[in-house]
Amino acid sequence: MNFLFSIILGGIAGYIASRIMGSHNSALVNILLGIFGGLIGGFVARQFGNRSENDGLVMHLLISVVGAVILIFLGRLF
Repeated sequence: MNFLFSIILGGIAGYIASRIMGSHNSALVNILLGIFGGLIGGFVARQFGNRSENDGLVMHLLISVVGAVILIFLGRLF
């Protein structure tokens, strides 16, 4: 169930990030952006002191969106 939840949340986060950054990606790319964005966003959040693993759904979505935006930004640099 966690795997399915991660895919759904990743797809939503990737979609939101792609709209924020003005890029138009496929559903698969949005899912991947959201999942990897969650990993990067989680790392960034831990660096700023967020150590809680029991954050709510909205916080996980926000962290994933921030991470996906970072990924899109870094992708545009290269």
